[in-house]
Amino acid sequence: MPMPSPGDPAPDFTLTATDGSHVSLEERRGRRVVLYFYPRDDTPGCTIEACSFRDHLHELTSRGVDVFGVSTDDAASHRKFTEKYSLNFPLLADTEHQTSEAYGVWGERTRFGRTFMGTQRATFLIGADGTVERVWPDVNPNEHVAEILAALDADA
Repeated sequence: MPMPSPGDPAPDFTLTATDGSHVSLEERRGRRVVLYFYPRDDTPGCTIEACSFRDHLHELTSRGVDVFGVSTDDAASHRKFTEKYSLNFPLLADTEHQTSEAYGVWGERTRFGRTFMGTQRATFLIGADGTVERVWPDVNPNEHVAEILAALDADA
């Protein structure tokens, strides 16, 4: 599936969070959501990105944004990753990659000459009304949260 574009309805989902609760996009209506997809828990780029969200979470939430990380890892893996790096926002387990497929981030990837199915690093800013506001389809983990904060400030 192609990625949703700005103005499109964001695909709804219900996924298991780090703490075992279920999170759905529908429940988040009225709040803006940063939904970021990443390949794997506790890998170099994913750790940089998650720690950056952790370190800037207050700046994001003070702008009225909830943050959720999504990967195909299970909740137990998410708990270990969260504990190891003191992450302060929920990670969502998309073990069947249905949500990743709905957002167009699941597909054939190539790394070190090897081809496999996996998750593309991408982020969606979803408006309080449930529509996609912005898409970052090719994320640099080192700069990404700064890009999101700049976009939020430009929208203000």
